[in-house]
Amino acid sequence: MINHRCAVLGKPIAHSLSPVLHNAAYRALGLDDWFYDRHEVGESDLDGFLKGLDSQWAGLSLTMPLKKTIQPYGEPSNKWARELGVANTAVFDWSAPNASGVEGLPAIRLYNTDVPGIRLAFDHAYRVHGVDEPGDRSGEAVIIGNGNTATSALAACTMMPGIGHVTIVARHPDGNAELEPLAGKFLPGEHPISILGMDHAVEALRAADVAINTIPGHAADGVAARLLDAAPAVKGALLDVVYDPRPTELMKAWRRCGGLAIGGEEMLLYQGMIQVWLMTGIRGEDPQSTDPADRERNEALGSAMRQALEEAL
Repeated sequence: MINHRCAVLGKPIAHSLSPVLHNAAYRALGLDDWFYDRHEVGESDLDGFLKGLDSQWAGLSLTMPLKKTIQPYGEPSNKWARELGVANTAVFDWSAPNASGVEGLPAIRLYNTDVPGIRLAFDHAYRVHGVDEPGDRSGEAVIIGNGNTATSALAACTMMPGIGHVTIVARHPDGNAELEPLAGKFLPGEHPISILGMDHAVEALRAADVAINTIPGHAADGVAARLLDAAPAVKGALLDVVYDPRPTELMKAWRRCGGLAIGGEEMLLYQGMIQVWLMTGIRGEDPQSTDPADRERNEALGSAMRQALEEAL
């Protein structure tokens, strides 16, 4: 019998792999009465969907276009949900009233797990490959693209102790006014960010300690081709948030140039793992705990979710 329900909402949503991850986590944790599915919900549908829920519902994952639409219904409850005004996770508390005063809804706590998900994807890759992360804020990060995902990527870079400067390369460099204030608030120095046109991509990537591609589909294939033509030796780690195709052309080019490339499924896995801990209430949102017991639980849960994701991809 299902006593606890969660789901991912968005439009379109049929492609989402979140049900694969969350249901695998429930099996690994022995939560036999938990179930997670998907619902196609657009911005105009969200109010009706929320007001149709009952106390079986523990939480929701939110993808585009709902990460900002959810804001009036809940209370930002972690740093990046507050700072960015973007939440991909809603956790329900049916024992408390809705803080925004929305009739018929419980208290809704909003979290952004995309940012720590990016950070943890790098952490895992560094551990697996025996890479030492710089820790003196002397490193350079490069982000390809300047949309909403780039904002989360920049936030993740500010959490990395080795990153002191970020370069954004984008087709429309003036397209996101949030980036410069965010970098100025959380990175040291007078000029912690540069925003350049896409024609500077290869030059910037050559110097990157960390690189994150945030543009979807095959949009970065041109960057990959130019990178191979220039044939520079790259020194850093690349996270490509895309996981279809897998590996992407950019990941293949990065590896051929000598770098460490991480697929977007790793970000998906870690942001989902934090959501599982939050929605079930088993743990809080900090999967970077140094406590050996916590790390062991994280690794066991991550392994189960990773295996399910590999089988689905």
